[in-house]
Amino acid sequence: MMKAKMKNLSASALLIFAVLATAVLGATALGVNPARAELVVDITRGFVEPLPVAVTDFFGETPDDTRVGADVAGVISGNLERSGLFRPIDRGAFIQDPATLRAGPRFADWRLINTQALISGSVQLQGDGRLRVEFRLWDVFAETQMTGLAYFTTPSNWRRVAHIISDAIYKRLTGEEGYFDTRIVYIAESGAQNRRIKRLAIMDQDGENHRFLTDGGSLVLTPRFSPTTQEITYLSYVGKVPRVYLFNLTTGQQEVLGDFPGMTFAPRFSPDGNKVVMSQARQGNTEIYTMDLRTRKIVRLTNHPAIDTSPSYSPDSKEVVFNSDRGGTQQLYVMSADGGNVRRITFSPGRYATPVWSPRGDLIAFTRIHAGEFFIGVMRPDGSGERMLTKGFLVEGPTWAPNGRVLSFYRQSRADSRGKFTSNLHTIDLTGFNERELGTPIDGSDPAWSPLIP
Repeated sequence: MMKAKMKNLSASALLIFAVLATAVLGATALGVNPARAELVVDITRGFVEPLPVAVTDFFGETPDDTRVGADVAGVISGNLERSGLFRPIDRGAFIQDPATLRAGPRFADWRLINTQALISGSVQLQGDGRLRVEFRLWDVFAETQMTGLAYFTTPSNWRRVAHIISDAIYKRLTGEEGYFDTRIVYIAESGAQNRRIKRLAIMDQDGENHRFLTDGGSLVLTPRFSPTTQEITYLSYVGKVPRVYLFNLTTGQQEVLGDFPGMTFAPRFSPDGNKVVMSQARQGNTEIYTMDLRTRKIVRLTNHPAIDTSPSYSPDSKEVVFNSDRGGTQQLYVMSADGGNVRRITFSPGRYATPVWSPRGDLIAFTRIHAGEFFIGVMRPDGSGERMLTKGFLVEGPTWAPNGRVLSFYRQSRADSRGKFTSNLHTIDLTGFNERELGTPIDGSDPAWSPLIP
């Protein structure tokens, strides 16, 4: 094996709930061949033919290490496959095994099965109780190592290490940040259509580690992640009174943000996490307001007799997109963060709703309702380049992955003769070619994607 080069990376901690122990994660860079490989996936085009990759089981000396190594490889393979950019090769076709891979790949064997990128690794429980997980990414045709890292963590944290490795591979092969070490919060729904029980729930982006955060005793709506902390804002009806709450995922504590007069809708954080922007109905008029989380000061942004709602900040905090019927139909508007310079950006037939600005700043995702169908689409912030990604009886509530390349939303079916329907979470990339259902234990709606876990 190549001699490892030591490189200190910042510590990372996994803190989901207080009942879980903190898992400190360190990383060490492994040796990389100075020859630069040319294997790159261009994700700026429309349809991308998936890159054939081989993800081998990570080698382990003991049966327990071997089992964990296979689990880590399975998570990595699943992440890459769901992205739509990679096609994992059937392991039954592999010629070289994980043990002999420790001495380096036999590249000719991997070329025989059309492998272009090879991921290998090892898992070992250390004497101090930590788990060491190492991976290497190889360009098979150039016969070079593209990157390699070793991570140290608690054994229970192996799944998160697999997500972090997936992000490293994704970034090296595409040039874009990954999105696998993230979570999705959503509304879990059950019961009859006119008596739906709605609970706050959270899971990893691949559907694992699912947990309910509320017990269903009170209706909850519109959860949104803070972009800077592991904190959620959401709307809840306690005693039939709408209140905006903050939920700290690190401590499990909930805090009432405020009791607002009238109805409150769609609270969202500002990019720095210091403000929440929302709409409130006061005396029959719905306007957009901000609240400073440090001072609790409320500032009104809009002043119009129409309904102004669903605000979302641009990533530089300079502008806010929202929907309003001030032009006669529900359309999208952009204004300065202080409420000035309001301009309409949509003029097509139909109605527009739930706009949300991409974390990259280049696009706005939205829901469009036209001719009896719902659409999830994207457009540039000036309204140009409008493009529909998917449609259905009811598709709604887009939310961006932190790299701005993938969206999640929910899709509800038409009710059958007995009044039953399903509501499921989905993901789709910006090409519109790679839509996947994201499995949940019960019906789900209104997802919100977290930033990368710190």
